[in-house]
Amino acid sequence: MNRCALSLALALGAGSFFMFTFPERALGHDRPSGPPTKTRSAVLARHGMAATSHPLATATAVRVLQEGGNAIDAAIAANAVLGVVEPMSCGIGGDLFAIVWDAKTGKLHGLNASGRAPKAATIAHFRGRGLSAVPTKGPLSWSVPGCVDGWAVLHDRFGKKTFAEVLAPAIAYAEEGFPVSEIIAGDWNAAAHELAAVPSSAACFLPEGRAPKTGEVFKNQGLARSLGWIAQGGRDAFYQGPLAASIVEYSRQVGGLFTRDDFREHTSSWVDPVSVNYRGYDVWELPPNTQGIAALQMLNVLEGYDLKKLGRGSAELLHRMIEAKKLAYEDRAWFYTDPDFFKVPLKGLLSKEYAAERRALIDPAMARRDIRRGNPAEADTIYLTVVDGDLNAVSLIQSNFHGFGSFHVPEGLGFPLQNRGCLFALDEEHPNKLEPGKRPFHTIIPAFVTKDGRPWLSFGLMGGDMQAQGHVQVLVDMIDFGLDAQEAGDAPRWRHFGSSEPTGLKAADGGTVALESGFGPDVEAALRAKGHHLGRSPGAFGGYQAIRIDGEKKVLIGGSDPRKDGCAMGF
Repeated sequence: MNRCALSLALALGAGSFFMFTFPERALGHDRPSGPPTKTRSAVLARHGMAATSHPLATATAVRVLQEGGNAIDAAIAANAVLGVVEPMSCGIGGDLFAIVWDAKTGKLHGLNASGRAPKAATIAHFRGRGLSAVPTKGPLSWSVPGCVDGWAVLHDRFGKKTFAEVLAPAIAYAEEGFPVSEIIAGDWNAAAHELAAVPSSAACFLPEGRAPKTGEVFKNQGLARSLGWIAQGGRDAFYQGPLAASIVEYSRQVGGLFTRDDFREHTSSWVDPVSVNYRGYDVWELPPNTQGIAALQMLNVLEGYDLKKLGRGSAELLHRMIEAKKLAYEDRAWFYTDPDFFKVPLKGLLSKEYAAERRALIDPAMARRDIRRGNPAEADTIYLTVVDGDLNAVSLIQSNFHGFGSFHVPEGLGFPLQNRGCLFALDEEHPNKLEPGKRPFHTIIPAFVTKDGRPWLSFGLMGGDMQAQGHVQVLVDMIDFGLDAQEAGDAPRWRHFGSSEPTGLKAADGGTVALESGFGPDVEAALRAKGHHLGRSPGAFGGYQAIRIDGEKKVLIGGSDPRKDGCAMGF
């Protein structure tokens, strides 16, 4: 029995920093069928499916579906379990975004459940502390966690089971313990030094003074208690009850800026997903404050090339994709922010005419080093996806941002608080400048694809600013080159570092391109000849999950990234 099937059986019997730290590996091996680079077969099922970064979370989602829950119930349950078993990546101290396909109405809905800066967070306050940037860790990096309100809003609108039923599996794993898996153990150990510097964090996540090793059982009674309060009291237990009180008191003790009003006034927002058509497929992302439209901008630019002719995995293909990324990310660094505080020129950024202007800047022979943003006219993270038997689908992403977020765990609560506030700029002229009650620029992005008005693919790829780059690589592999949901996750990836960041920082010499080992030396040599700076960055290429929906055959096709501990499973 394989790891995922064993975990499923056990579960059914029971009650960016975003860089990942696993070692680089060759994905290919001998298989009796399929391409040599494919790690495993795509998962096929008809009645329901989930794909997550941990087998216990996948198994939980499938169990919820089998017990009469729908895709939304299963997604929330899986997310809650991931907050227990993968605590550095996600949890109730972080934010959440989701895209939901409602099969009954045939409509897509977007949810922005990201939190806002404290009311006391002003540029003047930070400057008064002698800071030129928001710290990447510690209490000044906090924004209000939006996850729990996101769960509640999703559940109230679409859920079938009770909130207590949905959270019960996560509470059980926190109370009874779970065996720590390999990749997660590596990420945990990499964060041990930072956790050890905060007494309450060390007490929670470093039992016996160290990170748990692979196979050791870890229990989190504080998180079980926190989730129990939420299960009984709903979102108000977090934003108005004992959890808010504890967080605000901890904030007072360590020099944070949170007040009870920051929590009482928090709300999530239903938003309209935005799309571009790429070769007959409508690709959907969420609008800013996320970076989702960077993927759409890249696709618009790439649509002007015959990518099949360039050849899958070729230097010519990679060159054009990397240059398209540079162009989109320069716009990202300036225009992507909270639309309640700045008028984002969405129509212009996503227009085909603007894409043509930007495409003309790409030199087929040479990498550009002088990228500037355009002038469009107004015209550590988890990802999971679940599809149920009625073809309701959820594409959900949730994160603490850096591994263990701010590295601060309020005493006794069992979860770290995110550090998303570090993405604000302390520049009065920047659209993403820090302002009280403002949502920061966000890297986490769920995605969805429809074709002819019907669901075709629910997918995402975690990993900081790798995400939009990864979305495009997956879609090009599936749409242009015909790869299935698993092959697209197995395929080697590239990642470009160095475009302007949302803080306004600039990079020199066109940045650096990191390649996974699946690209051969001939590709590396050809990219260097075009002026690209190449480097290695093991573990920087994200974690992908996907479910392809074949509406004609009524078959679900799941894929899960071998770079993570998880799996896809259906029934």
